[in-house]
Amino acid sequence: MIERVAVLSDIHGVLPALEAVLAEPDVAAADLIVLTGDIAAGPQPVEVLDLLASLGDRACWVGGNADRELVEARAGRPAGIEVSEWAATQLRDDQVARLAALPPTVTLPVAGLGDVLFCHATPRDDEEVVLVDSRLERWAEVFAGLPAVVGTVVCGHTHMPFTRLVDRRLVVNPGSIGMPYGGAGAWWALLGPGVQLRRTGFDVDAACARVAAESGFPDAAAWADEYLRSRHSDADALAVFGPRDGRATARGL
Repeated sequence: MIERVAVLSDIHGVLPALEAVLAEPDVAAADLIVLTGDIAAGPQPVEVLDLLASLGDRACWVGGNADRELVEARAGRPAGIEVSEWAATQLRDDQVARLAALPPTVTLPVAGLGDVLFCHATPRDDEEVVLVDSRLERWAEVFAGLPAVVGTVVCGHTHMPFTRLVDRRLVVNPGSIGMPYGGAGAWWALLGPGVQLRRTGFDVDAACARVAAESGFPDAAAWADEYLRSRHSDADALAVFGPRDGRATARGL
């Protein structure tokens, strides 16, 4: 049984935000750090992967759709996202191999929560969308086949933190480290024996300047200004993501 787990999701290759979270006392003291995908697709992919690799066995890695897309882009299948296309060209072969080997889910016993399944989007797919206000039928669909012993599911992908109950099962989204929607800062979660949604503040101006100076991505300054400053609200994100959880079809629109 693991006493304390820090969950970091959707880092998206932003080194200053990751460093700020790793410096948190509760993260430094955690028994395990779980990364729930979309780790490197951003302006500082090599540096982020190297820092996380230095954690050794303290970190448990789970793959996300952006990680898979980096591997695919390296193999000649374009990701269709400019920063991901660029990031794929920067990675070393050992980093590509590590991303290619990431599991889609990991289940771990956590004190106070029992068996917890960690995934990127949903347990069955790395880019499905479920949201805090998704209907119960949608949650039942994406959880179909999940062992009854799993009482908590931790997912990322949509970059907005929340906790909610879904027919007696707890769902946790820690939010995003590098591309938060709804407020600047690096969002993460601490598990055991309960669930805490946490936000780490940092000097956003300095972080944007650093990303612009240190990244070779041609549009690094604009990218950092858009995402590190969280220019997209949670309401904006929900409006975009909402139809992807099937709600429009369900309402006959």
